[in-house]
Formats: sequence, C-alpha cells, structure tokens
Amino acid sequence: MSNPSLLILPGDGIGPEVMAEVRRVIDWFGDKRGLKFDVSEDLVGGCAYDAHGTPLTDETMAKAQEADAVLLGAVGGPKYDVLDFSVKPERGLLRLRKEMDLYANLRPAQCFDALADFSSLKKDVVAGLDIVIVRELTSGIYFGEPRGIIEEGNERVGINTQRYTESEIDRVARSAFELAMRRNKKLCSMEKANVMESGILWREVVTEVGKEYPEVELSHMYADAGAMQLCRWPKQFDVIVTDNLFGDLLSDAAAMLTGSLGMLPSASLGAPMTNGRPKALYEPVHGSAPDIAGQGKANPIACILSFAMALRYSFDKGDEATRLEQAIEKVLADGYRTADLLGEEGKQPVSTSEMGTAILEALDAGL
Repeated sequence: MSNPSLLILPGDGIGPEVMAEVRRVIDWFGDKRGLKFDVSEDLVGGCAYDAHGTPLTDETMAKAQEADAVLLGAVGGPKYDVLDFSVKPERGLLRLRKEMDLYANLRPAQCFDALADFSSLKKDVVAGLDIVIVRELTSGIYFGEPRGIIEEGNERVGINTQRYTESEIDRVARSAFELAMRRNKKLCSMEKANVMESGILWREVVTEVGKEYPEVELSHMYADAGAMQLCRWPKQFDVIVTDNLFGDLLSDAAAMLTGSLGMLPSASLGAPMTNGRPKALYEPVHGSAPDIAGQGKANPIACILSFAMALRYSFDKGDEATRLEQAIEKVLADGYRTADLLGEEGKQPVSTSEMGTAILEALDAGL
C-alpha cells in the first residue's frame, strides 16, 4: 500500500522559511512515528511567475488535483504589484481553490494559555478559547453575477451580487455539522435573514440539514450580532458556519482574539476523492511578510499547525495532530517566542529554525 501523497507549495516571502520547519516535522513523524508521506514540492505565486510566466502552471494544478493533500506557504510581494491582474501571485492560490472546488474553509481560533495575555481582550475572555469558523469559499458575493462598475446617468455604480443555491448552502452546512460531530456537537449558523433573501434561504437550508444531525445543538444568529458576541464572550461558540463575505470578516475578527496571525492555520476542503478523502488545501492565515523574508524572524507555528489540520482532516490521524499541538503548547509554555509574540521589552526572540527545533524537542519529550 502506497504512502499518502502530500504536495508542498512553499510560495513566496516567508513561505519557504516556515515550510522548511514543516518539512522537519513531517520527517520526524516518518522517523519516530512511522507515519510516512510521499512528498513532492512545486512552485506557486510569484516564484512560479518568475520561473514560468504564470502564478500556477497546468502541471502543478494537475499535481494538486491528484495529491491527497496540498500544503501551501504564502504568496505575493511588492515586486509583483506591477503585474497584470491575471498573473498576480494571488491568482495561483485562487485557481487552486476554484478548480479543486474547495468550498469549505475551516479557520480555527485557538488561544494557547501561554499567550492569553498577548490578546487585546481580557485574559479570562480568551484563555482556553478553541473555536472553528467554517466559511463558504467558492460562491456568494465574491462570485455572483452581475458584477462590475457601470455608468448610470452621470455617475458610476458598483455592483456585486450575493447569490447562493440550495446545494451550495447544503454542502458547506454538512461540512460544518460533520465538524461539530467531531467536536462538542454545537453549531451556530450566522447570516442576515432579517434583511437579505439569501440569508432567509441560508437559514432554511441549514435548518433542514440539521434534522439529519439530531445530536448537534443548532442555533442561528445574525452575523452582525455574531461579530459583537465574538468580541464579548467568544467561548460561547464552538463551530460557526457562515457565507463567504461574513466568513471573511468574522474569521479575521476571531483571528485577532488569539493575538497573532502567526499562530493561525486554515484548511480548505472539497468533495471526496475516489479514496474517500476530501480534496484539501492547508495554509497559514498569514501572508508572505516580505519585510522580514529571509531574516529568520518568521513564526512557523501557523504553518506547522496547518500540517496538524492535515493530519486530522485528510489522514484521520487525530491523535498525531493532538500530539503536535501539545508539543507546540509546551514550547510556548516554556517561554519560546518568535518576534511576533514578544510582549516584553528586552526579551530575545528565537529564530524561525530555533522555534522549529524547540517543537521537535518537545515532540521527542512526548514519546
């Protein structure tokens, strides 16, 4: 039986640096836990444009379609701002999401105890926080037609259309219910059914799907009230499911509850492949951070946690994912901090590779 396949796309900026630490973690699981992957690596984003004149080649796209999971670093940088929109680095990532039909975007917001003081919110509000927002990723207002800027009378009008089909809502709702079943069997659906017809349909479809998951406690909340409640008492939630636009806003708000984008992973999941695993792309929430690229200052934890999500959701290795998460928690509890996590003046940060080494040592200690 062949090993599961993993396509690694480090990308631009700090992507290669943080991905190098993930490669070390992958090797550790192969050597120490017998969990081996067939790993291949390719280009995406600006580096792909530099090499091939496109942010994602057809050959790389084909590899992504065949892989059991794709792990991506980050794309983009100021040197590519002058490029035509069609070949900007971000178009490579968008093509991956669209052609792989990755409709369910899972964005955890977890606050490790050692970092509870680092959040802008009070410690008792965020300590122990562990929620996941499931964002619909391939439809809604970002894709609906008609759209554009038109002339109307003597002025311009910007148009974007919020559009959802029942089937699009149904499938992301099922992803959220399945996730809730794995966790605490609690799901909150957020929309604007009070003022938007798409919100009315969203609530109706999610409610209907919920009848198939009687063990899950389903609640509904208007998205603006949800934003307020995330800031007031985020621990009231476990899994949140919402549309593309609201998911974009709410997940970014939830991200900052934990104090640093350098800590946050994500997973984008699609329909099952022939082997039963969902098509999947895992990536840290942070960008390419070109201002610190190549300096060893980047925090690799978000990218390493993205691999932990791959272990859990693509490879059914939840115990191993927990092992990795606990190693990271120990490292943070022991006081290791990259530059983005420093809250004390005069404290010396560890480098990207030093953080990776500390996590490997914690994994060893946990054997």
